[in-house]
Amino acid sequence: MSENSKRGFASMDENKQREIASKGGKAAHAKGTAHQFTSDEAREAGRKGGKTVSEDREHMAKIGREGGKRSRKKERKQDESLETSQEQQQEEIQN
Repeated sequence: MSENSKRGFASMDENKQREIASKGGKAAHAKGTAHQFTSDEAREAGRKGGKTVSEDREHMAKIGREGGKRSRKKERKQDESLETSQEQQQEEIQN
C-alpha cells in the first residue's frame, strides 16, 4: 500500500479520528464492555511506561537539559524580582 493512501483511520484528519474514537468509547461504556483500570493496573502501566521511557538515554538527556534551562530561567526571574524589590525599598527609604 502506498504512503499517501486515502484509506484507513490513520489517514484521516486528527479531529475526525477523535470524533470516531470518542463515539467508540461512549458506545463501549454504554454497553458495559469498556475496560476500567484498577489502581493497581494503572500503577503497573505507569511503572512499565516510565521504565521504557527511561531506557532511552538520548530522550532522558534531552528532557534533563530542558529542565535545567527552565530552572535557570526561573532563578534569573527570581533574582530580577528580588533586585527590583530591593531597588523599590531603597527608593522608599530615600524619599
